[in-house]
Amino acid sequence: MSKIQEEMPVLFRHRGEWQGICTVVDIQGIIIDEHESHLSCEFPEARDYCYSQINRYTWADGKQKQHHFTGIYQDKKLVFNTEYIVGKAWEFDDSTIILWLSYKRLSNIYLYEMINISPCSQYRFRTWQWYQDNQVFKRTSAQEKRTSNEQLMMDNRIFDSSTVG
Repeated sequence: MSKIQEEMPVLFRHRGEWQGICTVVDIQGIIIDEHESHLSCEFPEARDYCYSQINRYTWADGKQKQHHFTGIYQDKKLVFNTEYIVGKAWEFDDSTIILWLSYKRLSNIYLYEMINISPCSQYRFRTWQWYQDNQVFKRTSAQEKRTSNEQLMMDNRIFDSSTVG
């Protein structure tokens, strides 16, 4: 068992493929964007990093974006420092991850993301609060479902995700 799996078990439950819908609202709650999401979360071994995530977004008009970022494990936190972002994630309780993230090219913008995973590890809900000049200016919510059929290890038992949910 890897150190990150042992010391951040909630984060480790997020490995696999996730698909859902992201909805972005302004401070008045008006929808300003909506798109599909497909995220791949991996914990590779024998690399310079212990976490890898690929975010793929698709809009109704056919527009697509893809982002790949990696993180390292440090003091019970996942730490990000890529060409574009700097941030850290930590476990809050047995179902919640908190992420703080800043974009290097946008020094006055940062976000906090709360990620809740269901007890069966098949569903998760992500909420971002976006700050500009220390004021919230928009929020993003994403409701996602696990789509991979990989074997999941939870509580020292193995579940096949294709039989859950």
